[in-house]
Amino acid sequence: MAFEIPEDLHPDLLPLAWLLGPWHGNGKGEYPTIEAFSFEQDVVFAHDTRPFLHYFSRTWVTDDEGERLRPGALETGFLRPAGPAPDDADGISIELVLAHPTGYAEVWYGVADGPRIQLATDAVVRTATAKEYTAGQRMYGLVEGDLMYAYDMAAQGQPMQSHLWGRLARA
Repeated sequence: MAFEIPEDLHPDLLPLAWLLGPWHGNGKGEYPTIEAFSFEQDVVFAHDTRPFLHYFSRTWVTDDEGERLRPGALETGFLRPAGPAPDDADGISIELVLAHPTGYAEVWYGVADGPRIQLATDAVVRTATAKEYTAGQRMYGLVEGDLMYAYDMAAQGQPMQSHLWGRLARA
């Protein structure tokens, strides 16, 4: 089934249209402060005719056979086009605002250039009960029709390094 751009998509979202819809797949995670793990993931990028995408991600930690063991991370937010990319980059500037049930809220800035997005945190705020997390970097790309991504983070006294990566197919 071929992906079609919705007729009611706001014109500012055309460079991000490739993200629209539901995605499903699997990924891996690691960090020096935790045991390596595998996960299953559902992601949805939706629109309501206004110039932003609503993003929702839900995961389940899985065993070696891919069976769900328990719920994993949740995050939701809004991806917004923010005009032309900086002078030294192609594509468009974007903003991402995310919230997590573990006590974090983040503001990300980056660039979307064709079917590739690069983002970095500008601000991370956390509640008094959330673990220490100071910065992140994300990259998303459309590869052979799949949504692939990598997420690096600096947290719990560790420098910026790889944390999560995954491959999701259009559902």
